[in-house]
Amino acid sequence: MQCGYFDAGVCRSCTHMGVDHAEQVARKQATVADALGPRLSWTEPVTGAESAFRNKAKLVVGGRRGEPTLGILDGGQRGVDLTGCGLYEPGLADVVHRLPAVVADLGLTPYDVPGRTGELKHLLVTHSPDGEVMLRFVLRSPGQLRRIREGLDVIRERVPETRVVSVNLQPEHKAVLEGPDEEVLTDLDTLPMRVNDVTLHLRPRSFFQTNTFIAEALYARARAWISELRPSTVLDLYCGVGGFGLHALGHGAHHVIGVESSADAILSARRSATELPEGLTSEWHAGDATQHLVDATPDLVVVNPPRRGIGPELRGRLETGGPAHLIYSSCNVTTLARDLAALPSYDVRTAGLFDMFPQTGHHEVMVLLARR
Repeated sequence: MQCGYFDAGVCRSCTHMGVDHAEQVARKQATVADALGPRLSWTEPVTGAESAFRNKAKLVVGGRRGEPTLGILDGGQRGVDLTGCGLYEPGLADVVHRLPAVVADLGLTPYDVPGRTGELKHLLVTHSPDGEVMLRFVLRSPGQLRRIREGLDVIRERVPETRVVSVNLQPEHKAVLEGPDEEVLTDLDTLPMRVNDVTLHLRPRSFFQTNTFIAEALYARARAWISELRPSTVLDLYCGVGGFGLHALGHGAHHVIGVESSADAILSARRSATELPEGLTSEWHAGDATQHLVDATPDLVVVNPPRRGIGPELRGRLETGGPAHLIYSSCNVTTLARDLAALPSYDVRTAGLFDMFPQTGHHEVMVLLARR
């Protein structure tokens, strides 16, 4: 992949830019294999496009009222335009090109980091496989919220693909993408994301993988493992919007229990579960993963934790009283290796690398474990 922003030194976020994609994948495979040990059985790495794969744009707003920049901040904390980023999937790229005009038309004042003035900090845009868009405005205060609410027709005229518009409030002067308070301004409050034959209904603060193609492959691989094992009940910990659990239902599993700390994500999972075929049941809880492992008696557990891993308490619970099989999906092989070392009662049956983040050293690894 060639990138003018990278070549000009404007943006260096893609640390592997300029390295052949096949070589990138080979390096990642070597890294994860070395971390997890030489005796594992690895499937072929799952790869997709090296560019035009991102379904989400996280844009820092700079510039001035009427002349905004959307992209990143430079070393002086001034806005730099990156609306032509080559990582965005085509539909998203088209939308991003139209957003500076939206911000200007609404009369929104970009937040000035050095001066601590202005209102609009970020634009967060998610694009679905069906071409619909969720657009989130991150403001310092409610001061310009009315402009956005009264400008919904302006937004739809510029970006007719828009399905959901929301405002997030992030009042603190620090490098935090979003705050805890969100107000949806449209009648519709979820963005449907078709992933294989499952539709996930994303709410504004719900997490979803940035690479839809690789996410589909990840869920399909987990479903294939579950279909082979045929566990009646699956406990999906750190379930997010329910991607793994919803893919398990009807493919060996008849009941899924999902647990996630984000209440927004659980609302998304519950909404998606309303479309399940008859005879399949699920329950979704906002809460602590460890406690639900104590309360439930699953045949299989899926864990998909954040980068920090599953933690000592959950590791201990799984080691002493976990089910016959465990699926662990990780975006950090270092914490994955640590967690697996603390589960000596389990053997890794198979492992796979998923190239979720081309042009970077980041990776996704999923392993299937069986109790000895």
